[in-house]
Amino acid sequence: MKYAGLTVGVPKEILAGERRVSATPETVSQFVKAGAKVLVETGAGLGAFFSDEAYQEAGATLCSVKEVFAGADLILKVKEPQFNEELGVHEVDLMRAGQVLVTFLHPASPGNHKMIQDLAKKGVTSLTLDSIPRISRAQSMDALTSMSTVAGYKGLLMAANKIPKFLPLMGTAVGMIQPGQVLVIGAGVAGLQAIATAKRMGAVVYAADIRPDAREQAQSLGARLVELGIPQELAIGEGGYAKHLNQEWLEKEREALKDLVASSDILITSALVPGKEAPILVTEEMVKSMKPGSVIVDIAIDQGGNCALSEGGVVKEHYGVIVDGTKNIPGSMPTSSTDMFSKNVLNFVNNIVEDGKITLNLDDVIVKETLTTRDGNVVHEGALESMRLRGEI
Repeated sequence: MKYAGLTVGVPKEILAGERRVSATPETVSQFVKAGAKVLVETGAGLGAFFSDEAYQEAGATLCSVKEVFAGADLILKVKEPQFNEELGVHEVDLMRAGQVLVTFLHPASPGNHKMIQDLAKKGVTSLTLDSIPRISRAQSMDALTSMSTVAGYKGLLMAANKIPKFLPLMGTAVGMIQPGQVLVIGAGVAGLQAIATAKRMGAVVYAADIRPDAREQAQSLGARLVELGIPQELAIGEGGYAKHLNQEWLEKEREALKDLVASSDILITSALVPGKEAPILVTEEMVKSMKPGSVIVDIAIDQGGNCALSEGGVVKEHYGVIVDGTKNIPGSMPTSSTDMFSKNVLNFVNNIVEDGKITLNLDDVIVKETLTTRDGNVVHEGALESMRLRGEI
């Protein structure tokens, strides 16, 4: 059997506000049927409305968090390891050499560098789901796309809830109230969901992306396009993702966005470069130029953020503008996001397990690009690049 002799661990997520879980009773049952022993921390699924009894019926063994980390060969998580306040210990310190971790690590984000280095020192083999390549074989594993669907939809709702005015054109007894203006920077999966949601709510929507295909999709949803003037050969990377622009072209992009940022009521930023730190596209001066009461929701925050004033996990007012750096937007819609995420994880793990053993074939582009720490070293290219830029290695 595929998983015979392998123990899979599913701990409860401890990031504040995180209600997702890495496996559902449905995916647990599939691991068990394939021969795995599955350890699930008691209460791990309650935030996403999956009961302990449902996991037991699926064949899981319920236990404490320490037992999950101590007994598992393979740890499945949603978010990167955190400090466990209840136990007074970091999740990395609960792990051991040779253990394998599969989760969103966002290794290029500066705030995660120490944690990544600690995983390496511990001898943990880790793979990050945010670096899965955009190839047809990996579509069913693409948790980043699944979670981006949730983040774009919910991120726009969060912004609409914070602005002090209507989004749609409103006819009232005292006359017409003009619609709000939304600018979405980055028309990938998250951005397109934000555009579609804003349009449904009646806003005037603008979209900016350096990739022609993304602009075309944004326009098909009713967005007005912002011309950024970036040559196509500089814009499109492998798999259709955006390339990382040099400082000269980034500055030209900021200049093209400047006036529209200033006039927007809502700014959604979701521009990402796979495996790398998110580019800063909205400077402090641009935030200053916005109208008081405007809102920025930085969906790219898990990879550092697109706004210079964004802080991970922090919602703060700057110059009268609310800058929302909420890090776990998909965690606020736990049932839908967990259902998608758990299936992505199952498909990903199926790709690295054979005959009860975890096999990391570096000739497989999925393994090569997601592998983050191995044999005591950080091996993820985006993480290493970001660490070098900061003089950390």
